[in-house]
Amino acid sequence: QVQLVESGGGLVQPGRSLRLSCAAAGSISSISSMGWYRQAPGKQREWVARITIDGSMYYADSVQGRFTISRENAKNTMYLQMNSLLVEDTAVYYCDARTGWGMVYWGQGTQVTVSS
Repeated sequence: QVQLVESGGGLVQPGRSLRLSCAAAGSISSISSMGWYRQAPGKQREWVARITIDGSMYYADSVQGRFTISRENAKNTMYLQMNSLLVEDTAVYYCDARTGWGMVYWGQGTQVTVSS
């Protein structure tokens, strides 16, 4: 089992930055990749970014160049640095962790609201 807890969401003005954190606990050694998703009101959950165990990073086109995914192994924590935020980035952000045998674990989500 892997437990995930997101933090760092909040209200921010367009153009500003925010950093989300996802702390992992439990069977950390089983994790092969971690990622971020988001879900805006009335929309389906969409993938945002992913980081693999070897450090490879992948981004959705909508956030490429603005968001940066990273991890700090010593703290079992993954981050999402979000710069140049847009109103359309408003959503509940979720982190997930995937194991080598196909299990997927989710956090509870953290709200990000971009508004002037």
